[in-house]
Amino acid sequence: MALWTSREADEATGGISTQPWEATGVSIDTRSLQPGDLFVALADPRDGHDFVAAALAKGASAALVTHRPSDVPEDAPLLVVGRALEALEALAVASRARMKGQVIAVTGSVGKTSTKDMLLKALEPQGRVHAAEKSYNNHWGVPLTLARMPADTEFAVIEIGMNHPGEITPLSRLSRPHVAIVTTVAAAHMQAFTSVRDIAKAKAEIFAGLADGGVAILNRDIATYPILDRAAKRAGARRVRFGYAGRPEFALKLVRQSGGTTTVTARHEGAKLAFKIGAPGAHLAMNALAVLAATDAVGADMARAALSLAQWTPPEGRGTQMDVGLGNPPGMDGSIRLIDESYNANPSSMEAALDVLAASEVANGPGRVARGRRIAILGDMLELGASEVAAHEELARLGAIDHVDQVHVVGPLMGAMHRALDASRRGLQAATAKEIVTALPHILDAGDVVMVKGSNGIGLKGVVDAIKKLGQSRPTKTTYGG
Repeated sequence: MALWTSREADEATGGISTQPWEATGVSIDTRSLQPGDLFVALADPRDGHDFVAAALAKGASAALVTHRPSDVPEDAPLLVVGRALEALEALAVASRARMKGQVIAVTGSVGKTSTKDMLLKALEPQGRVHAAEKSYNNHWGVPLTLARMPADTEFAVIEIGMNHPGEITPLSRLSRPHVAIVTTVAAAHMQAFTSVRDIAKAKAEIFAGLADGGVAILNRDIATYPILDRAAKRAGARRVRFGYAGRPEFALKLVRQSGGTTTVTARHEGAKLAFKIGAPGAHLAMNALAVLAATDAVGADMARAALSLAQWTPPEGRGTQMDVGLGNPPGMDGSIRLIDESYNANPSSMEAALDVLAASEVANGPGRVARGRRIAILGDMLELGASEVAAHEELARLGAIDHVDQVHVVGPLMGAMHRALDASRRGLQAATAKEIVTALPHILDAGDVVMVKGSNGIGLKGVVDAIKKLGQSRPTKTTYGG
């Protein structure tokens, strides 16, 4: 079934198709383009017109362009528009207008993608769900997600991010959500802000596009909650709170990590909620409560959603756990537990990840070192502005550090944490991720649990890949008992 026809796209964008065509998808990248996709030649960061010929050769049904590239035949199927990004936004508007289901928008300094993926897992058994691919949450990612949305979608989950004030408002108005979630507000992207209060005001922009009678789902535990609450009230939203503090509608009571899972006890409208999440992390319990609140708000079955969360696992680089079996056959000489948090980092997410590491169980005996160790490999947290050095130094004072045996750091900013650490925990201080990769066989041993985390620009994914190559890696087996 066609997602877009040339007639529909012409009408939506005001452009002109050179011939009739039908598209089953929308793509901006020839590397992931599928036959039948409409290829959109965006100019960010490279001019997509340079790839139109390749897209058509790979099976694109048509290309959305501002002009015909010189290496494209005159009879090629093209949709010619004034500006490519504006045309993509116009497709998003038309797609949202024809969709009659419920839309949930998610933002927050930490946990956007995990919450989006939890919602996908919770709602998939209950209807046709469309969600943002990967972390497509910016000025082109949101319209692309909407333009890809099938008309018969019953639940859509749109992730919305930002680096500067004013970015969320147009994306919220484009999405027109029925439910808007703010997972949390923390010191992230501080280069563009003077305070966390200003970040809260920027996150509150998600209520700008809220549909009439919409629901705002708010974290009651954060210091900037009053800012979000006032903004939601001004938008005419029904407010639903989650967390420990005050008297939230979704009240968290108890969180316990065991066997690679998180067991959660909460209360809603006087009734007990008890469920499991298929990954460890107290911070995940907060995200899960927001998910259940959203599930309830869109009229889905909350009990079925809670059961589905036991099958959820984090996306790559955001808490994925795996065991790396050493020796031949794999595991004969023991294994290393790897916690992959390499996708990104800020002070709040770093604290949550260190809490998970601190609660992890090591294995004693299988390696050169008699006792298994908890080891952190940490890279610089970027975009923290004037507070960047102090934020790194503060990590050494977190309670979780008392349960970490060694901390190896990468980057100049992490030097502040390294200096502040107790000498007994101080590991390598490296300028680049490659230096850590070289040292891995000497700093890791069977029975260890190692957590790798830093901002994406530091390149710690290379460290994760190198740890996997120390043996044969497999997803950590999750147990559900107890």
